[in-house]
Amino acid sequence: MSVEFSAEQYAIKETAERFARERLAPNYRKLERAERFDRDILLEMGALGLLGPELPEHLGGLNAGSVTAGITMEAIAYADPNVGYIPLLTSLTGSILADYAAPALAAQLIPRMLRAEHLVAIGLTEPKGGSDAANLVLKATRAGGGYLLNGEKTSISLAAQADGIVLFARTGEPQAKSRGISAFYVDLYSPGVSRSRFNDLGSRAVGRGSLYFDNVFVPLEQRLGEEGCGFIQVMQGFDYSRALIGLQCLAPARASLDETWEYIQERRAFDTPLARFQGVTFPLAEGETRYTACRLLCYQTLALRDKGEKHTAEAAMCKWWAPKIAGEIIEQCLLSHGHSGYSMDLPHQQRLRDVFGFRIGDGTAQIMKLIVAREKAGRAVIQY
Repeated sequence: MSVEFSAEQYAIKETAERFARERLAPNYRKLERAERFDRDILLEMGALGLLGPELPEHLGGLNAGSVTAGITMEAIAYADPNVGYIPLLTSLTGSILADYAAPALAAQLIPRMLRAEHLVAIGLTEPKGGSDAANLVLKATRAGGGYLLNGEKTSISLAAQADGIVLFARTGEPQAKSRGISAFYVDLYSPGVSRSRFNDLGSRAVGRGSLYFDNVFVPLEQRLGEEGCGFIQVMQGFDYSRALIGLQCLAPARASLDETWEYIQERRAFDTPLARFQGVTFPLAEGETRYTACRLLCYQTLALRDKGEKHTAEAAMCKWWAPKIAGEIIEQCLLSHGHSGYSMDLPHQQRLRDVFGFRIGDGTAQIMKLIVAREKAGRAVIQY
């Protein structure tokens, strides 16, 4: 299966690459030190139409499809994989809101999200849950025209900077497992919400942390879809976001490869360019091969989504494979630069740290392989 870009998609690609080159790349290291995003730059990105291009036109999107979202992700993450979280979360939460929110709520939120005026996180993981997403503890209890939220979400990307969150909470009894989970949109400036921030190895501009909900009131009209259907909604959303995450990881690997091919042509050893040594070029050639194969898998997955075809297994493959090979490629590029590659002055070390977190968050490799096995062998054979 091949994926070909249209003239319109190439135009979006050119716009995204120019913005990333001029506005994002020079600030990559600076944002890590600041440990937060520059909201003015995000507003510029939104004004260019680089957020949620697949979302419906009547809500401010371009209705341009998932492949187009992948194109913009790739361009942005090439310059700064952390800024890639903004299109990732906009596409993931925006799709959930477009499909399940009350029309008035969707019309209020999504245009602002697309302009980067309103950042929305995703709230699934809990301290005792981790990968066991069906066993949520955070409780949503019916109360006076809405719900009261009590509990904690943890390992939430953008926890300290998000304005709102698509939150998954238990509305049924624990024995109901996934059938007792509902989804809500929650304003994170509501009374009773508090936040903490983790001291992480990478993705420091994004900021991961915990959110605490102490009798936080959410109006009934901010429930997303029917009560008890939240788990299905988030799982379908992850089939999309996992392919975008694949490109978010591969793009910085592409950047390191480009820089390393250039470096080994200029750097000399024994009065010979490093590019003449097979011990230097062969590992990079292997990286190019794996990069190309995984990138095609990610775009194939997005193309299947655009055609309305099943892509759960492919999405899971993207999620476990891309962070692994991207990290290995970046590591090899760092080593190819020798002692200078080990310096904090070059970007390889930061890319390596930023990509590594995706081997843990949004579904571990073990869970992704279980999903692939279940899709191929069937639930009757693979028991979880």
